[in-house]
Amino acid sequence: MSWRDTIEQTVTGLGYDLVDVERSGRGLLRVDIDRLPGRSYPGGDGEFVTVDDCELVTRQLQYVLEVESVAYERLEVSSPGLDRPLRRPADYVRFAGQEISLTLKLPFQGRKVWKGVLTLVDGAFTLVFNDGKADQVLAFTLDEVREARLVPVVDFKGRRGLKTGTEPTREDGGQER
Repeated sequence: MSWRDTIEQTVTGLGYDLVDVERSGRGLLRVDIDRLPGRSYPGGDGEFVTVDDCELVTRQLQYVLEVESVAYERLEVSSPGLDRPLRRPADYVRFAGQEISLTLKLPFQGRKVWKGVLTLVDGAFTLVFNDGKADQVLAFTLDEVREARLVPVVDFKGRRGLKTGTEPTREDGGQER
């Protein structure tokens, strides 16, 4: 079994999704994990990876990598971030209905980068985007994709739903801009 297989088996065995594994200079082994929907985790409920999740996976990987004699200097386990990459077909299925940024290997209509809502129709992937006039659909295969990432959704809950009936004013009576 390869070191990648060992890492994948360990991470998935703990109930997490292995997003990426990367070996970098100076012995760094970087592992990105994600939570799977509908599961319960020791780090608490929610859809985002916590520090407790990373600690749990780190401890287990340290043990397994030592037993398997996998050489590394430093192990870093983290969340894939808000702009999570989509790598496997299962990722595309899981995140259907969400906005993604898609980079094609070859240009289509003069562009490689497209942004829109990922859809799955009869087993085929499409990207629904607005060209400024109307919604358009771009069909693609995974072989045509260089990179795909979720578009981060930043939700400032404190700002959402504010009543705009009263605008803040300055002491001198003028409105703030």
